[in-house]
Amino acid sequence: MSLLTGQTAVITGGAQGLGYAIAEQFIAEGARVVLGDLDLGTTEAAVKQLGGDQVALAVRCDVTKADEVDGLVAAAVEQFGALDIMVNNAGITRDATLRKMTEEQFDQVISVHLKGTWNGLKAAAPIMRENKRGAIVNMSSISGKVGMIGQTNYSAAKAGIVGMTKAASKELAHLGVRVNAIQPGLIRSAMTEAMPQRIWDSKVAEVPMGRAGEPSEVAKVALFLASDLSSYMTGTVLEVTGGRHL
Repeated sequence: MSLLTGQTAVITGGAQGLGYAIAEQFIAEGARVVLGDLDLGTTEAAVKQLGGDQVALAVRCDVTKADEVDGLVAAAVEQFGALDIMVNNAGITRDATLRKMTEEQFDQVISVHLKGTWNGLKAAAPIMRENKRGAIVNMSSISGKVGMIGQTNYSAAKAGIVGMTKAASKELAHLGVRVNAIQPGLIRSAMTEAMPQRIWDSKVAEVPMGRAGEPSEVAKVALFLASDLSSYMTGTVLEVTGGRHL
């Protein structure tokens, strides 16, 4: 039997990047997935690539709006009859130095990452507590540990997700619900590969393993935290960085 046979997972920001890689990994281990993302067309295309509506469902969702996140979770229960795993992954960047960053850029990033994760926790927890089991995985970033130039908004949001994860884990542990976080480092994606070559090279040079990570390598850690392989872990933060920023 696969690690997630018969389980249902909701993944925000699931249409591309890390979210899509996590969906692929979960389906390979027997799960059904519900992808929440802003662009319904892109999300529906992702569902087709993943194997169609027997294993996946596309839902348009703005994670900054609690009613839409509630609807996303409700869609999972309606379509597949359960909610076993919640992955709060949706994110954006609005990088700028402190001097140039606008209030709107700050608010957007805090709202998507921090409030979006809180909305996901808030929506998933009541269902999981009724079932006396469940796993929630929150996507932080190594930027939340060390801080990055040009990311006072993003670093603050990702650090906040760590604190939120720890607090929620203490509230939900006695109910059988585990809450953990992942802090990816330099991961190969459309966004990171758009960096100027000299910037990319300088970042890779900081990684003791000598390369960027692949989305699938983050997805495997999400699988570990979502499955019973991590049954005695909650409130933990796992770094997936190739040794960068130890």
